Amino acid sequence: MYLNHFGLNEPPFRITPHTDFFFGGANRGATLEALLYAITHDEGIVKVSGEVGSGKTMLCRVLMERLPQQVQTILLSNPSLSRDEIIYAIAEELDIRPKSERLSILLLGLQQHLITLHGENQRVVLLIDEAHAMPQETLEQVRLLSNLESSHSKLLQIVLFGQPELDAHLSMPQMRPLKERITHSFILAPLVRSDVEAYLDFRMRAAGYRGPNVFAPEAVRRMVKASEGLTRRVNILADKSLLAAFADNQHGITARHVERAIRDSEFYHPGMSKARIGLAAGGVAAGLALGLGLHYLLSQPAPPPAAQPASIILPPAQPPAAQPTAIDPPPAAPAAAPQPAAIDAPPAQPAAVRPAVSVAAPPSAAAAPVDAVATPATAAPPATSPEQPAMPAAIGTEPGSLNHVPPPPPAGKRTRARFAATQEWLKSAPGDHYSIQLFTSGARDLHALEELLALAARKRLKLSDFYVYGVKFDNQQHYRLAYGLYATHAEAKQSIGTLPPAYRQFAPFPRSVERMRSQNRQ
Repeated sequence: MYLNHFGLNEPPFRITPHTDFFFGGANRGATLEALLYAITHDEGIVKVSGEVGSGKTMLCRVLMERLPQQVQTILLSNPSLSRDEIIYAIAEELDIRPKSERLSILLLGLQQHLITLHGENQRVVLLIDEAHAMPQETLEQVRLLSNLESSHSKLLQIVLFGQPELDAHLSMPQMRPLKERITHSFILAPLVRSDVEAYLDFRMRAAGYRGPNVFAPEAVRRMVKASEGLTRRVNILADKSLLAAFADNQHGITARHVERAIRDSEFYHPGMSKARIGLAAGGVAAGLALGLGLHYLLSQPAPPPAAQPASIILPPAQPPAAQPTAIDPPPAAPAAAPQPAAIDAPPAQPAAVRPAVSVAAPPSAAAAPVDAVATPATAAPPATSPEQPAMPAAIGTEPGSLNHVPPPPPAGKRTRARFAATQEWLKSAPGDHYSIQLFTSGARDLHALEELLALAARKRLKLSDFYVYGVKFDNQQHYRLAYGLYATHAEAKQSIGTLPPAYRQFAPFPRSVERMRSQNRQ
């Protein structure tokens, strides 16, 4: 809206990572160079920590672009993977197909593949984003990854990106073995006033601006105070300030414009003094990361999904039962009544698994067309009203039994309705078929999951093609969102690319119905 007004070629303050706008000031450029050195010189496990919105994801993306060609990168952006899922994911990224359902066989194949790459002078680096949210058992598997080495060098480099909570996790007694493996630790500190001023000018000129500095000193001072030097908040306030100046037909950003931007953001709380605005921003940081960040994810185009990585290392002698996997090996026997599906331009399907009803059939009135994305065929949902979902009567049944149903989601009308329908669907859905896992949310924060379900109608996706089921991590109840039903793993994987960008942002991957069913019974 304001691009022509300021002579810009593109928006300068987008919150999605854009590597052309990487700011090398403060300690960002030096940290990038140190990471490049550590990865190319076998420096073991490296850790990068910083507050929400401090630029960790941007640094990770730039690092992937700057690494030499002989370095193969694997990005793990879904921290909720279990210790087994991370192994299957890295195997998928390295294009290793399991010859057996036994995890130990896959691990040996992974190790041999890494040795072969090392002999060809190829390096593999595993980048783990949001590492602070990983279950402890998965972090332990990450530690075991560092044991993979040849006679004189590591076979797999590891870089952990996380919030300060990662440091707290590593300080726990049981995490001491992992902490001692970390050879370099970097902190992305908030920007000070001079850094913010340079950052604003750099971003404007990277977007095509050629005039004098548009941000007045008092405007910068107030922006620093409200944002607490976090780049994501600076981007939000700067964008709103440019819009305010455009509305006033002015080409300079004053303190008044920044004040309007602050009041229009989540940083501002009515009734609080101006001196407390900056402190209030820290109190709502977690809400901004999910609420405002998700709003941008759902409303703007997104880059292609990052590849899901994994780990390798032989598991303990007796691994936990019913561990979920990110890549489920194809089952031996086909289902008697398959129900394949695709999202957009599905691949040719064998006659044995073609749906009885064409997936191109006109959508129902509840899911009016908005864009050209077809929806997959699914099992008929139970006669349950979305307005008043009937919760299963088996709640409280012994975990692991066929009738066990996890507790229903405590909030979200759509989330609860799809949870109830999914419990019935799992009883008869073919176990050898696949769905696409989209998102995992804790029981106390289901807002994002509800938003993704609300987005379905606007993206011409049938709400009945979404599944919500329970899963536990560290004895805490979580809920997972999955989409579609596909006859084969390949069909599900191909259909991921046709999902709307808002869903691809979370690095979705195929998951078998049988695995969904077993996790739901835990």
